[in-house]
Amino acid sequence: MPIESGSCAAARQAKQKRKSHSLSIRRTNSSEQERAGLQRDMLEGQDSKLPSSVRNTLLELFGQIEREFENLYIENLELRREIETLNERLAAEGQTIDGAELSKGQLKTKASHSTSQLSQKLKTTYKASTSKIVSSFKTTTSRAICQLVKEYIGHRDGIWDVSVAKTQPVVLGTASADHTALLWSIETGKCLVKYAGHVGSVNSIKFHPTEQVALTASGDQTAHIWRYIVQLPTPQPTADCNQVSGEDEIEFSDKDEPDGDGDGSSDCPTIRVPLTSLKSHQGVVIAADWLVGGKQAVTASWDRTANLYDVETSELVHSLTGHDQELTHCCTHPTQRLVVTSSRDTTFRLWDFRDPSIHSVNVFQGHTDTVTSAVFTVGDNVVSGSDDRTVKVWDLKNMRSPIATIRTDSAVNRINVCVGQRIIALPHDNRQVRLFDMSGVRLARLPRSNRQGHRRMVCCSAWSEDHPICNLFTCGFDRQAIGWNINIPALLQEK
Repeated sequence: MPIESGSCAAARQAKQKRKSHSLSIRRTNSSEQERAGLQRDMLEGQDSKLPSSVRNTLLELFGQIEREFENLYIENLELRREIETLNERLAAEGQTIDGAELSKGQLKTKASHSTSQLSQKLKTTYKASTSKIVSSFKTTTSRAICQLVKEYIGHRDGIWDVSVAKTQPVVLGTASADHTALLWSIETGKCLVKYAGHVGSVNSIKFHPTEQVALTASGDQTAHIWRYIVQLPTPQPTADCNQVSGEDEIEFSDKDEPDGDGDGSSDCPTIRVPLTSLKSHQGVVIAADWLVGGKQAVTASWDRTANLYDVETSELVHSLTGHDQELTHCCTHPTQRLVVTSSRDTTFRLWDFRDPSIHSVNVFQGHTDTVTSAVFTVGDNVVSGSDDRTVKVWDLKNMRSPIATIRTDSAVNRINVCVGQRIIALPHDNRQVRLFDMSGVRLARLPRSNRQGHRRMVCCSAWSEDHPICNLFTCGFDRQAIGWNINIPALLQEK
């Protein structure tokens, strides 16, 4: 009969231990619901002045903490078993190689070395697991600081862009792949005006700095300037949208998406004819923006050019060439005649029109994939986001390297900066929206659960610093825009 080797015996023993360990895990999971029910009964039996909703939330949070530490304990046991198995294997291999028994000193040295390596692994595992616990606490805190206030539902396709009017009355604008742009009452969520003058996807919307005029860019190779007149309805009490489920990271199917006719956009006034149509591009116009003062507008196109127009005459003033691939976005400085354009060629370019006779060009090369957007902040900084999962903060006086780099786990779409507080809102492909400061420190993540948040890719974000109810808006491919109230003082204090 063949004799079983020492290494085989060790492997068989380890397998048996893992099997018994997996059974103990299943028993633990099966009794988890019973334990939760028992804890809830005990809690209900106690004399407490806390509301039942608060008590239930606390119970869920402590349950999550217990599960995290339980996982740590299980991982600890598993790593200890691996240490024992490795020691047994070292002893067996030592006999095979040396042909004789290892001395106790040699075995102790080898075992000590392997144990130190696995101890380091154990520490790393503890650190990673503990960071998960801290992250879960931060998410819970963020829910109190970042609250969903209103959902704007009425588009029949994904929403590419969102913008807030700079003049009274302050309204919200959305641009959608359903060929329309809608204006909304921020307080009530009611659609006020529909613009249906484009025959292609509406890719961006921007409001005039001083007049009730909007600028939209479209896949029909044009940009339209159109005037609107709105009267805000009387605000109604808003439903409590802040109650969230204990579950996070829940996947959604198409049937969970809001109906295209959710709040109804068919009964609002429709504008079909623009004041001015800007026609000089040979491809999709992906974005457009007003220069300071509102007398000129810039457009960015998939034909690899950006065009500068005179608004009154609709004449092309400059054609900005130089990008090697399709443009993805354009943005203007709030107080100076500066334009920044981003492209799929992994660069973004700064165009300077402060001197009418010349327009200088600076090229920023720092990303390894498509630059999805680049926006100005107060002062001499530009923030760029990319499909390479990074966001970079640049000093316009130094193009060689960014002054801060934010690394994320998903492609970044059209970003926006809260100029007064210098907070960057990052919408992601993975439906997350994260908030960072200009130095790259993460401040919060907007709640995303089965009751609130976006269900598909988040395309754009826009700050409205002066609005008393909503100061951040996001939109996505789930056909809705969302208004958030960000408690900025509390957010910065938590930082």
